[in-house]
Amino acid sequence: MTKCVYCHERKGKRPCPALGGSICSQCCGEHRIVRVTCPPDCSYLEANSEYQQKRTGDRFALARRDFYRELFEIGGDKAAALFNLIEVVSFSYFQGRRDGQDGEIIAAIQALRRTLSPLHIPAAPLPVFAEHLKKEYDTFVKQQGQQAIDQQAAPEVLDRAIKFVTEFSGGGLQAQRFLMGLVGYIKTHHPEVAEHLAKQQEGGRIVLPGQLTPGQGLAQPPQHLQGHQHTHGPDCRH
Repeated sequence: MTKCVYCHERKGKRPCPALGGSICSQCCGEHRIVRVTCPPDCSYLEANSEYQQKRTGDRFALARRDFYRELFEIGGDKAAALFNLIEVVSFSYFQGRRDGQDGEIIAAIQALRRTLSPLHIPAAPLPVFAEHLKKEYDTFVKQQGQQAIDQQAAPEVLDRAIKFVTEFSGGGLQAQRFLMGLVGYIKTHHPEVAEHLAKQQEGGRIVLPGQLTPGQGLAQPPQHLQGHQHTHGPDCRH
């Protein structure tokens, strides 16, 4: 009997491309995406994508809340707003794409971090999403003015963001855990924001994070979408 490559106890009944062996249905259901870096073309992942997205989003909510506490401690609202920008731009860009990978987000944050370095570091042309994030960051800084995080504090926030995304992702070359968690979190906990950003993307319009209130964990929707006021601070359970 071929044992499960994950638990080494039950019979492995499904081929697992991520682990290079057979996995039992229980381990596949419990650990895919969350603890196993599943490739996007896995047929078992496809069949349960919405369920896994929500499940990973709930796990992401817990890790995210702790990370925002860290950001508020080092830089208050301005530090939180910078990572909020990364979340909003990443969701808007990737939420309708099945081929997006966490590595694209990590590479984009790293590229943005390099542009803020006081040292001139020659670099190759930016990947598509990295260029998109840089443009959104420049727009964000112009819109926020003095309310934007300063150039000296931003690199530390970006360094911590790279660490957070990498750790949640799990480090696989084709990992999608962070993206799935982010998309699942926003769709589940902030459906009005998800709907607004999806419409912006469909219409080909640029996301303007400066319209969103900074320092709220996940930004509120623009004024015309706001029903009641609620501040998503570091102690918020959303």
